[in-house]
Amino acid sequence: MNRVNYQKELDKVLAHIVQEKKVPTLLLHSCCAPCSSYTLEYLSQYFKITVFYYNPNIYPEDEYRKRVLEQQRFIRALPVKHPVDFIEGDYDTGHFYAVTRGLESVPEGGKRCFRCYELRLRETAALAKAEGFDYFTTTLTISPLKNAQKLNEIGEALAREYGVAHLPSDFKKKNGYKRSIELSAQYDLYRQNYCGCVFSQNHSGDRLAEPDKAVLKQEKQA
Repeated sequence: MNRVNYQKELDKVLAHIVQEKKVPTLLLHSCCAPCSSYTLEYLSQYFKITVFYYNPNIYPEDEYRKRVLEQQRFIRALPVKHPVDFIEGDYDTGHFYAVTRGLESVPEGGKRCFRCYELRLRETAALAKAEGFDYFTTTLTISPLKNAQKLNEIGEALAREYGVAHLPSDFKKKNGYKRSIELSAQYDLYRQNYCGCVFSQNHSGDRLAEPDKAVLKQEKQA
């Protein structure tokens, strides 16, 4: 099976937007301020963005609150061409545990993570439809430790279900992940050493705590 280059697919969408001389609206699911950094710098050139912070997977609650505040601080600090707004979703951890029940021992990056992707993207797609956004997408594809292929497949399926366009992405391309590290340093952003859920926290000394240099070796350029 041939893997899709989602950065090239995004390039096509952006070229069309520039040609049309329009500024569409985008509901951008964000997992944290560092992952949103390059994504907002990049996409705010083309869209009026609303960041949707919906992450009921994050554990514990004080970690969740810390990440929310850091996301809001970064949005206020970042200079952008088009405005960026913010919406905080419900912090309903029970929903996360319900959709991942029985998968607690699955290794990071497997089926449990895919369920979490769908949970957060489904809420994003539903809100995008309800509020009349032109597109929705997520910052999650910026991480070399997230499955961009799966994220886009889920996004495309939800786009068909809800009738709102999914913006394809693989934000780690074009040195996107590297740029997110630079912006995190520039704005002194809090960078957690685990994805967010209690299961990833239990493995924070393993895969998710790799140094940036090691992670960057995984990055494939467009």
